[in-house]
Amino acid sequence: MSNPWTLAHRAARMNPSIIREILKVTEKPGILSMAGGLPSSDTFPVEEIKAACAKVLTDNPRESLQYAASEGFAPLREWAAARVNAELGMDVSPDQVLVTSGSQQGLDLVGKILCDQGAPVAVETPTYLGALQAFTPYEPLFHSLASDINGPLPEAIAELPRTAPGTRFMYLLPNFQNPTGRVMPAERRDAVMAAAQGAGVPVVEDNPYGDLWFDEHPGASLSSRWAEGSIYLGSFSKILTPGFRLGYAIAPKALYPKLLQAKQAADLHTPGFNQRVVYEVIKDGFLDRHIPSIRARYKANRDAMAKAIKEHLPAGCEYAEPKGGMFFWIRLPEGLNAIELLSLAVDAGIAFVPGAAFYAANPDPRALRLSFVTLTPDQIEKGVAILGKVLHDALNSTHAIPTP
Repeated sequence: MSNPWTLAHRAARMNPSIIREILKVTEKPGILSMAGGLPSSDTFPVEEIKAACAKVLTDNPRESLQYAASEGFAPLREWAAARVNAELGMDVSPDQVLVTSGSQQGLDLVGKILCDQGAPVAVETPTYLGALQAFTPYEPLFHSLASDINGPLPEAIAELPRTAPGTRFMYLLPNFQNPTGRVMPAERRDAVMAAAQGAGVPVVEDNPYGDLWFDEHPGASLSSRWAEGSIYLGSFSKILTPGFRLGYAIAPKALYPKLLQAKQAADLHTPGFNQRVVYEVIKDGFLDRHIPSIRARYKANRDAMAKAIKEHLPAGCEYAEPKGGMFFWIRLPEGLNAIELLSLAVDAGIAFVPGAAFYAANPDPRALRLSFVTLTPDQIEKGVAILGKVLHDALNSTHAIPTP
């Protein structure tokens, strides 16, 4: 029987997530996965969530199970505004907060209202794969900003009116970026936002990892430096649990109505029950007690991976030790290709994400990402040792894969 469906031309631009495909492989018994950007399930506050579910269903059963406001649960919006104002130097009101179904939905709504076919969108080099996937169906022209260990170069931003005229926005992750783990220092934040404002290019700031600092708070947000030219995306996935699919977007008042209309068309509202449960858990300062335990766990894992990398990976591997977040970003020695090595690594019992997927253009075949948060320190040691052997064998083989 012939296929009667005719896809929209934008559907051809949609591709499966390489990370999600790799995660299917890691379900095989015996695979040590350093691939997924998943928080450790050992950090989920199960008992607190159980109690909150019972309380919400006891105190407000009908309201919590009914349709809800598209903007989100008012007390949760108030909480989000107060937190970013206190922690990130922002000055926003609750009526600028839109509760979303994860920050991933925030990316989709941004793409829906700001992207046009052929209109440039500037991204870091490399950048978050999920953002590229969210924006791609709206057919923008991605412009890769020259970047270094501190983030995008201000001079590249200043040149956008010439190199990518009509750029709709820049998508930036200043805190422990996915995939590189880099954090933008204060001086670079100042310079980046001054360049953005000078170029007239607004900023979409994504901050899922900002609370996961190990030694030092990363500082005031990009959005605090140019409020009218910024959309801020926050998430509960990495600091509470991803299963509720709960995030929020904070937008200038002039832009907020269009984001709200896009939200209404997408799903009417984020599940009200989820919002009420999360608010019940966090309303009395729980996160201030809970997040330090996550930081301590992840820092110990970071230290274990740093030690294992030094001991087991071959000379010529380039990396920087992250100061927070969830990832190591590694560039392999010349002559190795991370995509081609993945199958060998999986056969040996270890999975990673090839870095090429995180580039809007000109991917680096030698890059890969390792997550350090879901395994124990002993498992990290074992997994990195396996990876080191795969890399050493590849370097010593007469069949080493050439770099294009």
